[in-house]
Amino acid sequence: MADHNLFGIEAEKQAADYLAKKGYEIIERNWTFLKAEIDIIARDPEKDELVIVEVKARKKDPLVLPELAVNKKKRRLLITAADEYIVSNEIDLDCRFDIISIEKSKDEWFIDHIENAFFSFE
Repeated sequence: MADHNLFGIEAEKQAADYLAKKGYEIIERNWTFLKAEIDIIARDPEKDELVIVEVKARKKDPLVLPELAVNKKKRRLLITAADEYIVSNEIDLDCRFDIISIEKSKDEWFIDHIENAFFSFE
């Protein structure tokens, strides 16, 4: 497997671990629908919300923010996939879309959790 794929897998694991430590229930990882993949589907127990999480990771670069890679097309795909997941699993919770931005510098991970990063009506 290519190094960038391994880096992405490790970044998603870091994100899931981060959410679990914050008390989130991890429901699914890498859930796919058509051309969309949701990196993490979780439940925020404090707000009782379904949380659709897009993980974006980069090697440390002060000029490039990972979360900027979630463009309009990617947001539409995530919204469509989330709608399918909610309907097919008969989920009756409010839903929000978060981005976890991860940067790695040497052996250190920097995690930024952006809640309500975008909305389904955009």
